[in-house]
Amino acid sequence: MNVPPIPSPLVREGQGGGFDALAATYDAGFTQTPLGRRLRARVWACLERHFRPGQHILELGCGTGEDAIWLAQRGISVTATDASAEMLMVAERKAARAGVAGRVVTRQLALEALAEADFERVFDGLLSDFGALNCVAPEVIARTLGRWVRPGGRAVLVVMGPCCPWEIAWFLLHGHPRTAFRRLRPGGVTAKVGGQKLRVFYPSPGRLARMLAPEFRLLRLWGLGVALPTTDAANLVDRRPGLLDRLDRLETRLAGVFPFRLLGDHYVLELERTAVVQPG
Repeated sequence: MNVPPIPSPLVREGQGGGFDALAATYDAGFTQTPLGRRLRARVWACLERHFRPGQHILELGCGTGEDAIWLAQRGISVTATDASAEMLMVAERKAARAGVAGRVVTRQLALEALAEADFERVFDGLLSDFGALNCVAPEVIARTLGRWVRPGGRAVLVVMGPCCPWEIAWFLLHGHPRTAFRRLRPGGVTAKVGGQKLRVFYPSPGRLARMLAPEFRLLRLWGLGVALPTTDAANLVDRRPGLLDRLDRLETRLAGVFPFRLLGDHYVLELERTAVVQPG
């Protein structure tokens, strides 16, 4: 089920355009790869702990709808939002093929305009996967997430962290030292996505959790892509199932352990909405 794109300023000119260019190949390039499946399976195991059939979840940055469809197949309704119209079209087609279009509502929404959105409801939970929240300043997220989740509801945020040894090593070995350490730059960096420039931010898990408090209480923090490589290095494991299995087992051991949980390609914040209401 789709809802017409939300008028400006909720979708501003140029937003989503870079990801529009990636929509047709995103699943083949990540979702359906051996590495992509291993990483997403870990997120799904987390979602299974927090979301239940009959609930209605808000997803921010749904991409091609892989997570929304998985949730819908388990009896959970999803309002799936993304700035990219092309990504949403792919998500709608996939939901229809999976027979869950009635449980997946898509809305075009730029994260920068989340405060201006009108969903006409409060949700039972919230999901944002694989770095969607890195595309907006963390201050924007901290100001707005609480208004959309009911007290007691859960939020699962999968965010790219500021220190990823896999990425540092990969780009140093390929002679790109500036790229290797880009996540450590204060104030974010400008990246090219689908030929368009985009500002990307890398808040630390501690900083983001503090910014979301007291409206959200941190339940658990763990790393994703600690032993498993970044997508830049996916070719190292996608054709070597034995190596992928060994790294996956090592990931299980390290993902929740300090300091390794801070050193993944992403970190995962599992949060609970408190009864606190922020003024304004």
